[in-house]
Parts: sequence; structure tokens; C-alpha cells
Amino acid sequence: MVDFSLTEEQREVRDWVRTFVRKEIMPLEPEVLRRERSGQPGIEPSEMRELQLKAKESGFWGVLTPEEYGGMNLGAVMAALLESELGRSFVPFRFGGSADNILFYANDEQKETYLKPTIAGDRKSCFAITEPGAGSDARAIRATARRDGDDWVINGEKTFITGGNEADFTMVFAVTDKENGAVTCFLVDREMGWKSQPIATMGEWGPAALTFDNVRVPHRNILGEEGRGFELAMRWIGQGRYLLPARAIGACERLLEMGIDYARTRETFGLPIAERQAIQWMIADSAVEIEALRWLVLHAAWQVDQKMDSRQAQSMAKLYGGVKANEIVDRVLQIHGGMGYTRELPVERWYRELRLLRIYEGTDEIQRRTIARNLLKGHASVSGVLG
Repeated sequence: MVDFSLTEEQREVRDWVRTFVRKEIMPLEPEVLRRERSGQPGIEPSEMRELQLKAKESGFWGVLTPEEYGGMNLGAVMAALLESELGRSFVPFRFGGSADNILFYANDEQKETYLKPTIAGDRKSCFAITEPGAGSDARAIRATARRDGDDWVINGEKTFITGGNEADFTMVFAVTDKENGAVTCFLVDREMGWKSQPIATMGEWGPAALTFDNVRVPHRNILGEEGRGFELAMRWIGQGRYLLPARAIGACERLLEMGIDYARTRETFGLPIAERQAIQWMIADSAVEIEALRWLVLHAAWQVDQKMDSRQAQSMAKLYGGVKANEIVDRVLQIHGGMGYTRELPVERWYRELRLLRIYEGTDEIQRRTIARNLLKGHASVSGVLG
């Protein structure tokens, strides 16, 4: 018989994070909403840092970072559980002590300059591959890097770059061999000349447009190998697609709890709307979908921990999570009626935020293409991992 329960350690870690979210993060929600609605950042970098250091006092630092760099190295399943707990609040908190996974491919000198300061929280990075004409198709990159002596000269534009407005260095991908379509990744400090411009969006996600106009970068700043940037890009993109729907689990749980509470107290024609079958079906469908999403996410994370090829499972979790999270928040808004549409409650805020999940780090269409191709080419089976 298969034991699907969590280990004692997993429960203890999850429960600590759940308490941390309830005591330290949720109380910030009213002020975060007030700031965002007045056009201010929801949470200041100094406030984020203070929260991260408070968590660090209890040992929570670098959830997926190797122990040799001072991290916890908890593994994918534990990371998914923790991300789910963090998702129960819309305050954009993340534990400190982490760095982009491809930074670990840096050489010793680069690790001292970029990786270790990023883990320590002294430097901020961003991953720059998306372009106006190259979104999910990384092979359509138009940014170029031309060799000039011991330097490379980069020209091009990147768009929708997460953290691009705050980063002091970027991992930018540019074509270094047009004839063969070879792409190389460069570590480029802001002081080398690239510029960023905020992009206004319907949600609180604040991406940036990055411009490179004859930006000179030393040859030693190549990350990995020259011409092998596409492989690094795929490692970054595939590092943790399961973490996005994992965070959505927490958001959907909180939203459904709000919907249930409201349904119990809101009366129409003499009865709570919780007595209406239409409302009950919304609640039932949402509960089933949350549980299904939980298992899809944990299954994908388990495959990552087992060093299995988890791309199919992660694409399934990402696709299902994006679609169902949007359906669930829409139902919860409907349960609240006009109140759900107002800014009196955070439902509309979550509505805008969760819409991004169907686009960010691989659109629904890309996930469907990946899933179908794997099945059609025999790389995956409809029988799944137990088949």
C-alpha cells in the first residue's frame, strides 16, 4: 500500500511557514493594498529584507540552495509545499538566500562576483531572454553580440523581464553566430550601459523593457560556454514550472475559504446563499479542482526529486493550475457579487494576478503543445508514471 502522507519533518516545516504567513505576512495585506491602489510599491525592498531576515533567524534561507552555499536544499516536494503556503497571501514575499539556477554554472570568479552576492541578498539579477518578437520561442532571438577584441558588443531589446527594474545585473541571451543561430548567455552589470523601462500591466507584476545599445561586455562574462546559451535558457525555464501552480494552490484555498465564509452570511430571499445549489456547485467544483491541482504539483515535484524527466508532469501542472486558478477566482468573485468586483476586497486583485499564470513562463498554448508532442512522439504515456 502506498503511503501518501507527509513525513513528520515535512509537516513541521510546512506548519512553521503557515504560522509565519499568518502572523508576519497577512497582517501586511491592508497596507499593501492601500499602497498598490495609490500607485506605490506594495512592499519596499527594506521591508522584504526585514521579513527575509526574520525567517532566516528560524533557519529559513535558500529553500532550494545547496548547503555548501548556506542553503536548506529541501528538495522540490518541500519547496512546492512551502510555495503553496506562501500563496495564501497576495503579499509578494519570497524567502531569501536564493539565486537563479543557471548561476550555479558560473566559473569560480563569476561565482564570487555574481552568485554568492545574489544568495546573500547583496545583488539582484534578472533573466533576459524574451523579446518583442520572441516570447516562448527562444530560437527567435534577435539581440546580437559581436566580438570586438576581448569584449562583446551587445545590441537589442528584451521585454517583460521580471525584476528588470530592480536588477543590478542581468543574464542576457544574444545571438553570437547568425549563420548557425548560436546563442550565448552573458552576465551584464547595469553599469555597463543597459537601460530598463517599467511596463504597466493589469496586475501588480512590474516587468521591464531592457535596451542594449552597443553595450560592451568582457569575454570573461560569458556564462557557461560560448554558443551554448540555449541549453542554459532551457534549464532556467524548466527549473521549476511546478512552483507557479504550487503558489496558486494557496491562493485558491484562501479564495475558496473567503467564498465559503461569504456564502454562509450573505442572505437572499430569507436564506444564506450557501443554501442555493448554484453556489454549492461552485464550491464543490473548486474544492475538487484544488485537490487535483495539489496532486499534479506534488507529482511533478516528486519527479524532480527523483531525478526523473519531469517536463511532461510540470507542463500538466502548469496548464491545469493556470486554467483552474482563473476559474476558481472567477467563481469566488461571482459568489461575492458586486462586492467581489469592488476594491473593498482583495478578490479583484487576485483576479488580475492569477490571470498572469496562463501567460508567464510558458503560455497555455505552449504547455498544450509540449504535452501533445510528448504523447505523439512516444516520450510520455497516457498511463502516467504508474502505467
